[in-house]
Amino acid sequence: MFASGHGSNFEALALAARHGTLGGRIVALFCDQPAAPAILRAKRLGIEVVCPPTGPFRTRLEDETAWTAALRERQVDTILLAGFMRRLHAPLLDGWRDRILNVHPSLLPAFPGLHAIERAFDHGARVTGCTVHLVDAELDHGPIVAQAAVEVRDDDSMESLTERLHAAEHALYPAAVLRFLTLPWHREGRRLIFGGVEAHRA
Repeated sequence: MFASGHGSNFEALALAARHGTLGGRIVALFCDQPAAPAILRAKRLGIEVVCPPTGPFRTRLEDETAWTAALRERQVDTILLAGFMRRLHAPLLDGWRDRILNVHPSLLPAFPGLHAIERAFDHGARVTGCTVHLVDAELDHGPIVAQAAVEVRDDDSMESLTERLHAAEHALYPAAVLRFLTLPWHREGRRLIFGGVEAHRA
């Protein structure tokens, strides 16, 4: 699992794994910020923390080789992004094609990128939500795995909306991962189709 910040989604996934409702186990937390609160959560849960070098860039890894080597050493099959604030490129995307998932706080394709909750609120959206999607080379673009809608109420503040959105993420992400890891699926264009005898992973 990759995280950069507070790690609330990381903890929700880790607890689901502990309770047997994730479809797999959390091998390690990979973090690009050595002081991130997510690291304290991982240590409290007894999960290994790995902090490979990042290089000088704020929005991407200078060299992904150390990250891919650490992932392969631990035989990581699927990568879950939980508030990881850097764009991924090759070789990570190539090595884990259709095996990297992310959660984003909007109903994609609406409001991709940063400050999605604030932008939906300021735009006057009546319904927003969160999306679990596969990660590709474009920002918040990959095929959608699952979504959950969150109503924007007349008496909402940014704080109250953010709190409900995070709660929705904490419920949606583990359920989406469980479905992704335990049900057969295949791609039809940009759509993921779950179930069916002839489902194949592209």
